[in-house]
This record gives sequence, structure tokens and C-alpha cells, in this order.
Amino acid sequence: MKLEGVIPAPLTPFNEKGKVDFDVLQKQISYLIQSGVNGLFVGGTTGEGPYLDRTEKLEIFKAVKEVADGRVFLCAACLQPSTPQVLQELEEMQKLEPEYVVAVSPYYYAMPQEAIVRHFQELARRSAAPVIIYNIPERTHNSVTLETVLELAHTENIAGIKDSSGDFVFFCRGLLASVPPHFAWIMGDDYLDCPAFMMGAHGIVTGLSNVWAQFHVELYRAAKANDRDGMMRNHALIHRLHGIHTVTGGKVIPPLKAGAACFGRCTRRMKTEALTLTEQEAGKVRQILEDMHLL
Repeated sequence: MKLEGVIPAPLTPFNEKGKVDFDVLQKQISYLIQSGVNGLFVGGTTGEGPYLDRTEKLEIFKAVKEVADGRVFLCAACLQPSTPQVLQELEEMQKLEPEYVVAVSPYYYAMPQEAIVRHFQELARRSAAPVIIYNIPERTHNSVTLETVLELAHTENIAGIKDSSGDFVFFCRGLLASVPPHFAWIMGDDYLDCPAFMMGAHGIVTGLSNVWAQFHVELYRAAKANDRDGMMRNHALIHRLHGIHTVTGGKVIPPLKAGAACFGRCTRRMKTEALTLTEQEAGKVRQILEDMHLL
């Protein structure tokens, strides 16, 4: 399946004991697929991937794959700080046959670009599935430069990049650069979905669609139809929905979980319980949804 379209990064619901609630997870995955998305970005930042142990990651991917049943492509995120650690996780994950695997640049220690290039080249060489570069410097503190991306784009078995840097100039320069036809530019910032499609992005990885996916799906359909008015209309709705982050003080994942919980498709509990929204904060999220007539 081609790396393109609307690719939600599913939330991971936890019960009151901090264990994965697989019944609720199945509801969320079913909802996303029925909404018309193209793929799923499993175990990423939105799914609290860095805080999941390997067993949890494998069980979650198995559950998602069972529900998906081949209807959408699956990207398995292996978010580890070093090349050997990614390879260890990749060895287990690729037994489940994801269509794509995802890795960030090495993190914790500062890394020169040469080391980042070697990191992704080694992953591409060892992976049975095409590799997606995940650029999220806010978390890794090691940004993947445009020059590095363009070099890696010509590496066999590297499918594209998910850019969550928020640097739209970087993203546009990449779209205008010369890369192989198979290499996909995927936007990873919901605020920039519409501008990215207008510039020719191949797809979006979205966390916000966990709450309400139809706006993103309709945005993509409008982009495919060159319907600028339809794109602007749906992006305006995405921006309104993005208000759930603003009313909770800029928190990212907790309001997504609270929003999806309003529909019975997630739980509010975070893996680290202290990060879970308070009742008052969750009430503000619910108010946004009610004001948009989604509830």
C-alpha cells in the first residue's frame, strides 16, 4: 500500500490499573478505519510509545492488525534511543509484518548528521519493511536536516519522512527538492495539514483525528479533488477542534484521550497517571466538542 493519505496515530487506552484496555482500543481502531483513513501509525508519540514496554507494543500491534484486517496499511513505530535498541525491537516487530516501520533519530546524546545518516541506513538495510524517518526534534533534540533527508531519500528501503518539527519552510523545501518518486513527505503537525496538502504533501499523520476523524478525511478528499474551498472549510474545523489543547494549557496527548473518551473510544488515563487530565480540564475538552455539535 502506498504511503499516503490520512494516517492517524492511535491513542493507547489504559484501565485504572495502568494496563492496556484492548476492548476500548478495538473500538477506537474500528472507528478510525470506518471513518475512511488510509493507514495507522501504531506505537508513536500519541500512543505513548516511548513509555510502553516491548510486550505491550507487540500486543497492541497484534490487536490493531486483527481489527484492521488488511483494510489499511500499518506503520510500526520503534522509538528507541540507539541503533542497536531499534534493531532489537525491529526484530520482534517485523514478525508481525507491518507495511512500514518507523524510527526517530538517535536521542539523549547529541548526534552529528553523519551518525544520523548511518543510523537510518542501517535500519533500512536490516528491516524487512520500508523505513519511515520520523523527525521530531522537540523530543529527540537531534533534528534531521534537509540535507540528511535528501541523502536518505535515495537509500533503498526508505519510504519517506514524517515531519513533526513544525518547520514549514523545511517541509516546503523538501517537497520542492529532487527525490525518488516513491519517497513520501508526510506532515506530522495538525495545524499545518491543509497548507501541507496545498504544497503537495503525500499525507498527514494526525493525533487529533483520534477525537474526530471526519474532518481530516474530508480535507484529504478535497485535496485530491483540488477543491480549495473544501480544504479550507475542513481545516477551519480542525483548527476549532485543536482548541482542546489550548483550553488545557497546551497539553498534547491528555486532551486527545479526554476527547475520545467522550465517545467511549478511549480512557482518560495516561500511562503516567500524574499526566491524566483533571475533571475540570476534561470538562473544558467536552465543552469544545459540545460547542462544535459533535456531542
